[in-house]
Amino acid sequence: MLNCVHNVYNVDMATLTNTVSTRELRGDLSDVLSRAKYGNERIGITRNGKLTAVLVSVEDLEALEAYELQQDSLAYEEAQAEDDGERTILQDFKAELGL
Repeated sequence: MLNCVHNVYNVDMATLTNTVSTRELRGDLSDVLSRAKYGNERIGITRNGKLTAVLVSVEDLEALEAYELQQDSLAYEEAQAEDDGERTILQDFKAELGL
């Protein structure tokens, strides 16, 4: 499961198929890319034992982007529905804050 909070992602390690270190990746790049592309694996890449990147297939990335677009559209529609039409001029807002 991938959770997005203000464009910061927290990866649930249970969704990763496997992990490889950057050292292992250098030696087996072709194999790792094939596993992501053809095996639809989600492969975590670690550096010094910490997850630094995730390699996914193009299909997974496209699905993620479609999901993000859907969420953005829903947030926009919600914001429009809640908009009361009232606007504030920046100088007035700064004055309220004492700036």
